[in-house]
Amino acid sequence: MNLAILSCGPNSYSTRRLKEAALQRGHKVKVLNTLKFAIDLQQGIPDLYYHQNVLRDYDAVLPRIGASITYYGTAVVRQFQEMGIFCGNTAHGITNSRDKLRSLQILSRHNIGIPRTTFVRDKKDVIPAIERVGGAPVVIKLIEGTQGIGVLLAETMKSAEAIIELLQSQKQNILIQKFVAESKGKDIRAFVVGDRVVAAMRRVAQGQEFRSNVHRGGIAEAVELSDEYRETAVRAAQILGLEVAGVDMLEGKDGPQIMEVNSSPGLEGIEAATGLDIAGAVIDYVAAQVDFPEIDIRQRLTVSKGYGVSEIYIPEGADFIGKTIKEVMHEEKDINVLTLYRHGKAIPNPRTHRELEAGDKLLCFGKLESLRDMIPTKTQDLRRPEIQDLHSEELNTTHEDDVDK
Repeated sequence: MNLAILSCGPNSYSTRRLKEAALQRGHKVKVLNTLKFAIDLQQGIPDLYYHQNVLRDYDAVLPRIGASITYYGTAVVRQFQEMGIFCGNTAHGITNSRDKLRSLQILSRHNIGIPRTTFVRDKKDVIPAIERVGGAPVVIKLIEGTQGIGVLLAETMKSAEAIIELLQSQKQNILIQKFVAESKGKDIRAFVVGDRVVAAMRRVAQGQEFRSNVHRGGIAEAVELSDEYRETAVRAAQILGLEVAGVDMLEGKDGPQIMEVNSSPGLEGIEAATGLDIAGAVIDYVAAQVDFPEIDIRQRLTVSKGYGVSEIYIPEGADFIGKTIKEVMHEEKDINVLTLYRHGKAIPNPRTHRELEAGDKLLCFGKLESLRDMIPTKTQDLRRPEIQDLHSEELNTTHEDDVDK
C-alpha cells in the first residue's frame, strides 16, 4: 500500500507512530503537509498538486487535520475522495465531528446517550435554557474548542450568566450543557477503528480540575468497557461518518453519555495507558480497506432508477408488530431487509421468520416507492425522518487531542 499521512506536524507523536507502524508492515508512506496542496478542478479530472507536482500514486490517505485548518484540510480530503482514493476519515465525517453543536444535533435523533444541551443567542433565553438542562452547576463549552480549552464549569446561576455574557460579547458561540455530577473529573475515551473499539482508557482529573483531558494534567488508565459502552462508541462514530475516532463518554447513572467524537484522536495518551499498538490497528484497517473496500450502500447503491436504501421505524401501535419480516416484505414489494436494529443491537441479514416488535428499525434496500408506502402512519404523524433515500445527507454521515495545529 502506498499511504499518505496528511499532517502539518510530522514530528508529533501520533504522526510519527502512524508512519512507523506503516513502515513496519512493509507499506510505502509519506507525511504530506496539508497546507502545501493545490486543488485543480476541470471537467472529469479532479487533480491535486503537491509542491507543483501532480499527485496520483497513493492508495490511501490518513488525515490528521488540525482545528485551525478545518476548511482547507477538509477540502484537500474531499479532493482525494473525488479522485477515488480511500480516506481514513471523510471530509464530511471530519466536518460533522469538528463542530460540537452539529455533532450533537446529528446524534440527538438517534437512541444514544448525550448530556442535555442547549444553544442560545438571546440574553433573555439564557436563564430558561440553564433551567431546562437542570439548573446550576452547568458546563459551558465553546463550540470549536479542543483539548479541554474553552470548557468551563459554572457552579451558580449568576456565574453562568456572567461567563455566557462575556463569551457572547466576544462573538463566541457556546453550548450550555447539563453537569453530569456522578462523572465529575473523569471520562472514558474509546478509540474506534472501523466497527470495533481497539482500546479504551479512563481519564481522571487531578486536584480541583474537573476537566479530565491528559493535556489538562489528567491521569489515564486502561479500562475494559462493557458491551453497552463499546456499542455506544462504535454507533456514535458511525452516525457521524468516521472510520477512525476517539469517542469521549461520561459515565452517567443512566449509562454512557457522549461528550464529543474526535476525528483526529491522539495516540500518545491511550497507547501509554494501554500498552497497545493502536497505530498498527489503524494501519491494518486502512490496508484492509484498500485490498477489499467496503462500500457504504447508503451512498453507492443507486443501481437502478427508483431503487435505494431506507430506514423504516416501527412505532408502538404499528400494524407490522407481531408479523414476520416475510409477511411484511412479501415478494411483490421487491424489498430486502439488510439489517434489523433492536434494543441497540444490529442484526445483519435477519431471518425472515423473525417477528417485528415496537421500536425496531429496519435498514432496507428496494423500490423507494414501496418503501415510502411502508412508513407506518404514526411514524408519519410524528414527522420522524426515518425513511430517506440515497441523497439524504444525514444518512451518509457517518476533535482532537494530539493533532497538528
